[in-house]
Amino acid sequence: MRTVTVNHALIVAPFATQGTSHPQLTETICTHLGIPPSKIHLSKFSVGETRVEIGDSVREKDVFIVQSGGGKVNDHLMELLITISACKTASARRVTAVLPLFPYSRQSDLPYNKVGAPLARQPTHVDGGEKKPYTFDSRPASPYPGQEQSQGLGNNGSSHLHKKLNGLSIGHKSATGEIPMAKQPKRKDTLDSVQSDASGPSSMAGSYFDESNPQATSSSANAAVTSASMPPTDFKPQRGYKQWVAQAGTLVADLLTCAGADHIITMDLHDPQYQGFFDIPVDNLYGRHLLRKYIQHQILPRHGGVEGCVIVSPDAGGAKRATSIADSLGMDFALIHKERRPTAIHDRQNATMLLVGAVANRTAILVDDLADTSNTITRAAKLLKKEGAHTVYALVTHGVFSGDACERINASALDKVVTTNSVPQEDHVRACEGKLEVLEVGNVFAEAIRRVHHGESISVLFQYD
Repeated sequence: MRTVTVNHALIVAPFATQGTSHPQLTETICTHLGIPPSKIHLSKFSVGETRVEIGDSVREKDVFIVQSGGGKVNDHLMELLITISACKTASARRVTAVLPLFPYSRQSDLPYNKVGAPLARQPTHVDGGEKKPYTFDSRPASPYPGQEQSQGLGNNGSSHLHKKLNGLSIGHKSATGEIPMAKQPKRKDTLDSVQSDASGPSSMAGSYFDESNPQATSSSANAAVTSASMPPTDFKPQRGYKQWVAQAGTLVADLLTCAGADHIITMDLHDPQYQGFFDIPVDNLYGRHLLRKYIQHQILPRHGGVEGCVIVSPDAGGAKRATSIADSLGMDFALIHKERRPTAIHDRQNATMLLVGAVANRTAILVDDLADTSNTITRAAKLLKKEGAHTVYALVTHGVFSGDACERINASALDKVVTTNSVPQEDHVRACEGKLEVLEVGNVFAEAIRRVHHGESISVLFQYD
C-alpha cells in the first residue's frame, strides 16, 4: 500500500489478516479525510505473542491509531499498546489512540457489597464460655471488676520468673566472669522452655527454666508446637470474597499512558468519570446526535409524530442520556426502574422492573449506550408491550451483541434495533434477520481527527440544536 501524508498526518490501523479490529471504520475515516491508511504488518507468533511492524516513516508526524474494543478485546488492546509504543520509538510527534468503544469501561457497574476483605482465619474471643468472632461491639481485652483476668503474667508466675532471671544476673557471676554451673540452665530445659513460648505468655511463666519437672515442660512444649502446626478445623471461607470486583479502568488508562499515547478519542463512555483516570487529554464524543436524527427523520414521521412516541430509558443510569434527547425533540419521557433483590435459592440477583410513565397505544423508543447480551433491552421491550406499547424500538450507541444476543433479539418483542458501527456489525446484521439497522459513525471520528490535528475546537461536535 502506498503511503500518502496530508499535513504531516498519518492514520495507522491494523490491516493484517489476523487481529483486525475494525478495518471498515478505518476505511471510512481515511476516505473522509482523503488519505490512505499507513502500511502496517501485524501478526502473531505460534506462542500467541503479537508482532507489530510499521512500514512507513512516522518521524515528527501526527499519528492516529484506530482500534475499537469489541470482539477479541484483549488481543486488540495488546495490539494497540504495542503499536503506540512502536510509533513513539519511531519518533512520532504525537500519538492519538482512537477508541470508538473504550475497552474495560463497563465493569464498574457490576453489583457487589463491599463488606471488607476476607480473612484467612477469623479471630475469636471467649464470651461467657463460648468462642465468638470479634465485632465492633465485642468487649475489650482489658479487665474490669467482675470480669475474668485477661491472659498474661500472673503474680505468681511473674515473681517466679523474676527469681529465675535474677539467678542469671551479674551479681551471681564468679570472679572469672562466668555463671556458676549450679546456676546455669540445662540445654534441654532451655530449648523446651523456648518452644513452650509458642503456647502463650501464661505457659511461659510457669515452665520457663523449670528444672523440677522437665517431663511436664517437654510435653507442654510438644503440644504447643503440634497445635501451632495443625490447620484450624473450624475455618470457613468468607462469602464476601467473591463480591470483590477488580476495577480495570484505571489499569487500562495507565497502560495507554505508559505506552506513549498523547491523546485519546472515544465515544459514549459508559462511565464519564473514566476521563479522570488519565493524565492526558480525553475527548469523549457523543453518539446521541445520530440517534436523535434517526428518531427525527425515520421514526416520528411514521408513528404519529411527537404525540405518538415516547422516549424510554431502560434503567436509571441512562436517564440523563434519554432525557437530553427527549428534551431536544420535545417528546415525553418514561423510565424503567430496576430493583435487584437476591433470591432465596441462590446468590444471583434477579431484577424486578417497574415502568414509570405512560406508553399505552404509543411507540416506545428505548435509548441506551451499550448492548452486550441484550438482556436489558429485551426485558424492557417485553414490559413495554405488556403495558400497551404497540411498537418498540431500541437505539444503542455500541452494539456488542455477544453470545446469543442476536437469538434473544429475534425472539423478543423488539420491532427494530438501531446501533452504530463503532464495532463491526456485518455478522450481527445477518444474524438478527432484518431487525438490526446500522448507522455510520466514521464521519464523526474523521471530523474529530481533522479538528484535533489542526488544533481546532471540537465543541461543535457536542452541539445538537
